[in-house]
Amino acid sequence: MVRFALTERVRLGLVDDSLAGLSVGDALGAQFFMVGRSVGDLVAGRVPDGPWEWTDDTHMACSVVTELRDGPAIDQDRLATRFSLRYESHRGYGAGAATVLHEIREGVPWREAARRAFGEQGSLGNGGAMRVAPVGAYHADRPARAAEQAARAAEITHAHPEGVAGAVVVAVAAAHAAASRLGGMRPEPKAFLELLRPHTPDGAVERGLTKAGRLIGRTAQEAAYELGNGSRVTAQDTVPFTVWVAATHLDDYPAAVTACVVAGGDIDTTAAIAGGIVAAYTGVGERTETGAGVPRPWIDAREPLPDWAC
Repeated sequence: MVRFALTERVRLGLVDDSLAGLSVGDALGAQFFMVGRSVGDLVAGRVPDGPWEWTDDTHMACSVVTELRDGPAIDQDRLATRFSLRYESHRGYGAGAATVLHEIREGVPWREAARRAFGEQGSLGNGGAMRVAPVGAYHADRPARAAEQAARAAEITHAHPEGVAGAVVVAVAAAHAAASRLGGMRPEPKAFLELLRPHTPDGAVERGLTKAGRLIGRTAQEAAYELGNGSRVTAQDTVPFTVWVAATHLDDYPAAVTACVVAGGDIDTTAAIAGGIVAAYTGVGERTETGAGVPRPWIDAREPLPDWAC
């Protein structure tokens, strides 16, 4: 864990790196829902021509980042307003999220809108997790704070405990990734996953995290078979695999995104989550002796982020 105080400039620099990794992973992953995209080309290091359009994963993450810049804490009412007013249907929002955001825009209190979703159970989807890695990067020196703030960001749309738990795990993973970067140490994969356990609520996501630790050393396809690849669009079907990817490829951003694409499923979301965590460790840049960050040509190929997020 980081043992020194971080300046706001350093915190926001980590946030920007995490957002770059999240948005590029999202946009590149979304390319593989299109006809004619070759997974084999990506494995060989050849990416599709740009521009790569990003989805709701990036769109909502950008609102989270603007909230962090206004910080230091997530203001749930303000973030709910930002989510609802910036909603754009063509970004691929899920039906549940679309309903909640429409209700908030129409004046329904966000707590009520989130609770009413899915027959009063609340959403246990992966949407809270997909947008939250920058929160963890911001709180690199305080994983407990990352967990608390991630829960606040998730609760606006995800009232189910599993949906919140998924966001907590991702934020804590990003916090530890950023702390490891600042400390100049790359934790071993199993050790990295163990760092997440103290902050993980009991439940299906927690059980998946335990299983992920037993799958270190396996292939991405094998891990996805056991953990899920996001195809059910739930937190428990998505987060354990993405933190397995991050733990396995923490120092190699292209390898992490490629693993998500190879595994199939909800590729844009798994690549966004894993990419946001890994980029908190690697930053942006080409391959070096210590690893590989988000390639700048990939950032150039990604559709530009909204003006209000830059």
